Amino acid sequence: MAGRLAEAGHRTLLIEAGKSDRHLRSRVPALTSSLVQNSEYDWCYKAEPDPSLGGRSDIWPGGKLLGGGSSLNGMMFVRGHRWDYDNWAAMGASGWDYASVLPYFRRIEDNERGADEWRGTGGPISVSEGRARYPVVEKWIEAAQQAGIPRSPDLNGKDAEGVDYIQVSQRGGLRCSAARGYLERLDHGKGPEVLLEAQVLRIVTQHGRATGVVVSQSGHTRTLHARAGVVVSAGAMNTPRLLMLSGIGPAAHLAQLGIQVVRDLPGVGANLQDHVGTHVVNEVNARTLNQDARGLRGALQVARMGLLRQGALTTAIGHAQAFVRTREGLPAPNVQICFAAFAFDLDKKGRLVLRPTPSVSTLVGLMRPSYRGSITLRSNDPMAMPVINYRQLGSADDVEQLVEAIGTARDILSQPAIAPLIANELRPGGTAQDAQTLRGYVGVAGVPMFHPAGTAKIGRREDPMAVVGPDLAVRGIDGLWVADASVMPALPAGNTNATAIMIGDKGADHVARTLSN
Repeated sequence: MAGRLAEAGHRTLLIEAGKSDRHLRSRVPALTSSLVQNSEYDWCYKAEPDPSLGGRSDIWPGGKLLGGGSSLNGMMFVRGHRWDYDNWAAMGASGWDYASVLPYFRRIEDNERGADEWRGTGGPISVSEGRARYPVVEKWIEAAQQAGIPRSPDLNGKDAEGVDYIQVSQRGGLRCSAARGYLERLDHGKGPEVLLEAQVLRIVTQHGRATGVVVSQSGHTRTLHARAGVVVSAGAMNTPRLLMLSGIGPAAHLAQLGIQVVRDLPGVGANLQDHVGTHVVNEVNARTLNQDARGLRGALQVARMGLLRQGALTTAIGHAQAFVRTREGLPAPNVQICFAAFAFDLDKKGRLVLRPTPSVSTLVGLMRPSYRGSITLRSNDPMAMPVINYRQLGSADDVEQLVEAIGTARDILSQPAIAPLIANELRPGGTAQDAQTLRGYVGVAGVPMFHPAGTAKIGRREDPMAVVGPDLAVRGIDGLWVADASVMPALPAGNTNATAIMIGDKGADHVARTLSN
């Protein structure tokens, strides 16, 4: 959003609470794990105990550096399914149907596979093929076809259903965050002014209009004034928090905390959604990243990264994926199956560590969760973390669909193309065969996929829970827009970063159009 507005000639200030993304940990893909749950770069939001996962309290990451989540995510570039966006329009997000968002998906990307009716080149975000290649991944793709899943020539193109390699938001083997893509390409003096390590405490409004923000930087608080308006792109957890701290949200909740109500919008913080998944983990008789990360092989991978921008250090969080329907009668795939040529264990401190033996992991994710949670304020202290109430497993049918997905993942791994390479199943384990045991496994081993969305949704004017209109303008407040995953009425299939970037790019046109009137 900031890059596009500056490019269009608008004087723009981009305020970031964290540091720059020009850091080795952010740029080198395999170092993602050193950013996540590192409070220097990650907000480390703690969710409330989740009764659907046995009362577990998960840590939800949020990017605390320039580029936000795009600077510390798993770099999987996934657009979602055509049905997702047509469904948005049916829910009241007019102008956000597939035909309307496709030109922006094409505009944001520089696709290594080239341009066609569905894909684009020359855009800010470099979309490339993964450069961490393992033969076992090709075997898995072949096995998926043997299991009856069609090979898609491009899951981000015409056929967003089937199996294919994962495309990644990387340029030359390095992460291509939104900051790198949209800011670094602009000539000096043509981009937005950037203010780092400055936390926005609240939005200033006067007579129903956003006129600036109050920020805290280096221990000092000051008010920055905006001539044209304010765009909030703080993410699905922090955007509703900031709006509520500014008096924009559910009136009863704000009054309870002693916050003066500027605009009663009950939908702020409601409609929280996330994808939920679980893992099938296997030891294999094949080379995987687990071996390449250690000893002499590890040193060779450092050399490959430095000289060729290839190898294990370029890895994204997954290497191949399939979007499938586990039952008949569904309008679109309900499950994402993501295969990676590596696997993790938890150490004694609960941290993820690579397994010491050759292993692969298959993440099965539920794309259409039934539950809708909420983000609320813990207090009126602008430094207090929000309250995240969410059930990853919102219904018995959510659990059932994940059990079905485990069956699909196992079916793929049993096919002739890959079965000879499978040594044994570590999780759920060979004894976990009946549906009841697998339901129990999902309840214990279910994990958030860290795709929070929906907490300031687009909707019709008559929808009392809509926070923004189709132009992303906040209801009842002039000069205030929201552009991030919080505006999604419902989750799209797959990883959400590409969709969030599209929202900012398309949203910039809406803001610029308003400013020109």
